[in-house]
Amino acid sequence: MLSPEAERVLRYLVEVEELAEEVLADKRQIVDLDTKRNQNREGLRALQKDLSLSEDVMVCFGNMFIKMPHPETKEMIEKDQDHLDKEIEKLRKQLKVKVNRLFEAQELEAHPCQTSRLSLAALVQRQPLSWAWLQSQQEARRADGSSSLLGKPELKGFNLNPLNQDELKALKVILKG
Repeated sequence: MLSPEAERVLRYLVEVEELAEEVLADKRQIVDLDTKRNQNREGLRALQKDLSLSEDVMVCFGNMFIKMPHPETKEMIEKDQDHLDKEIEKLRKQLKVKVNRLFEAQELEAHPCQTSRLSLAALVQRQPLSWAWLQSQQEARRADGSSSLLGKPELKGFNLNPLNQDELKALKVILKG
């Protein structure tokens, strides 16, 4: 049977691990979609090089090739590119929120057990943890100067988005007077 402090540490570690797993899954999905987007870009470039618009082209769907008309193929790939761009942008926005939630979960005030990575080793070895022990570990690190940011909250972003072309032009007009 685990002590209440050890159970709290275990709950905290499970929560952080789940949030980190979500972040990693989203990153992996973005990489996969970006790979597909690059393959589509290669296909569009090959279609642009091919000047014979009247001929059918061979398109790969999964593990089979299908002969399709050139204009329809180009239109289909362009629609897929637009869909992939939107999906990647949506995932990136969600990723920012998930990363911020992960940082919030790791804050010292919410989970004092985060002050020492040794608490995980103590949990694995089923040694009893105490608040005094965690504080002593934190003080020892401060005395060593091993982590000057220990005990301070992570810097957070403001979830800002870059200006689009229209906004940039309007800003330039305003600045010119």
